Amino acid sequence: MNKHPRIFSLPVRVYFQDTDAGGVVYHASYVNFMERARTEWLRERCGYSNAGLMKEFGAVFVVRSLKLEYFKPALLDDLLNVTSQVKETGRSRVLLKQDVLRGEEKLVEAEIQLVCVAVDSFKPVSVPEVLRKLWKE
Repeated sequence: MNKHPRIFSLPVRVYFQDTDAGGVVYHASYVNFMERARTEWLRERCGYSNAGLMKEFGAVFVVRSLKLEYFKPALLDDLLNVTSQVKETGRSRVLLKQDVLRGEEKLVEAEIQLVCVAVDSFKPVSVPEVLRKLWKE
């Protein structure tokens, strides 16, 4: 059970495809784990899939910047928890904090800035009000 209701957590198992020959997770695999967690956070906590956002609002979130800090490696067959939490919102952007944990041990910490853009032009648009309200609760 999640101790912090504002923090979404997705369990992710490390598969061989995520690692090098020694069973250590590639640095870029963490970005994929975080993408999955953000996608499921949007679906489960916000009620929208990426396809749903595109269809209903003509908008989608894209990564503008990504800051990662690596502390310890994940290994083949580890069960990880990848968290997502809104830190700040602007008119067209949202700043998320994401962590990759093995049990209570933090392996990776990230700050990801997303921008809401129009599907047809990829120009910034306002974050849909329904999401903005959810994130303030």
